[in-house]
Amino acid sequence: MDRYEASCAALGICLAANVPVVLWGPPGQGKTSVIEQLAADLGLHLETVIASIREPSDFAGLPVVDAGAGTVTLAPPRWARELAAAERGVIFFDEMSTAPPAVQSAMLRVAVDRIVGDLPLPPATRVVAAANPPGVATDGWDLTPPLANRFCHLDWSLPATTLRDGFTYGWPRVPVPHSDLAPDGPQPAPGPGVADAMRLVGIFLGTRPELVTRLPDSASAAGFAFPTPRSWEMAARLYAAATWADAPGQVRTMLVGGCVGGPAAGEFLTYVSTLDLPDPEELLADPDSVRIAGRRSDIVHAVASSVWAVTDARNTPERWNACGRVLARIADAGHADIAFATARYWARSRPHGTLPDVAAMRSLAPILRELGRLAEA
Repeated sequence: MDRYEASCAALGICLAANVPVVLWGPPGQGKTSVIEQLAADLGLHLETVIASIREPSDFAGLPVVDAGAGTVTLAPPRWARELAAAERGVIFFDEMSTAPPAVQSAMLRVAVDRIVGDLPLPPATRVVAAANPPGVATDGWDLTPPLANRFCHLDWSLPATTLRDGFTYGWPRVPVPHSDLAPDGPQPAPGPGVADAMRLVGIFLGTRPELVTRLPDSASAAGFAFPTPRSWEMAARLYAAATWADAPGQVRTMLVGGCVGGPAAGEFLTYVSTLDLPDPEELLADPDSVRIAGRRSDIVHAVASSVWAVTDARNTPERWNACGRVLARIADAGHADIAFATARYWARSRPHGTLPDVAAMRSLAPILRELGRLAEA
């Protein structure tokens, strides 16, 4: 897969996961054309908004006074009403890097909340932007950090071979995994995959707390991807969608790096590749198979949280008791603090009328007692 194909795949996954995405590249690289073709392929209503010639009120809404009611409403522009009526559409912010800071500030709520003025857009509305690098754009502006931190950033360029094949045989299509945009009906990626990715990100950041938020040193760098809790959340959603779509490692690197920056993404992806976690369903089926001794605390935390997650997703008395036995073995192995953190949720979600078995109770008694739930159990 060449870089252009990887960029197309990454763009499709951003759309499937409903994460705003900005395509960075010099003029004339086909950014606008690919979005127009994508909208046509999926049957989506497309509204192209040239950000550089717009006013803040084109995104924040134009104040309209109702003297009789004594209120002011923010009226949306025509393009927003067209999108709201279409229900399934794409907002394409072209020339975003030549929009002045006041306009960029007005775009913030549109990018994340899909609200223009006082008009909420349909949940299926996607946000895509195109921008020229600061050194290329005439009279360009750096993206403001709040706006930049709301997008996944992808590099976009046309290699000579892609240009040759496009002119000769036709341009490659952007593959979009099944989602609420799919023409054959809504088939979103499974929710537990996102939850799993969120846990992986949380456990990783527990080992590298300095990467939770790392603001760039320069204004120009702050206009691209950098790690914050918001961008890590986007990275987790994209990592889950890419995993569900069985995307190549190159695409996953693009997506995570496009949210939190290359260095942080590299550390996260390397960390995940070395975890080698057991299947939580297998541990529930045989709690005595848990092997914790000698494992790092972050791996133990990942095991405990994954076992609880699958238990909570289908909480039966048998599975709840098995989860307790896993937590008991974790406590016995010298990780009572991790067992305690997970047991807070385990104890509160006890199925009605269910009692822990004796083996689990013996190890978890101090935890339950501290939680004030020993008598209840």
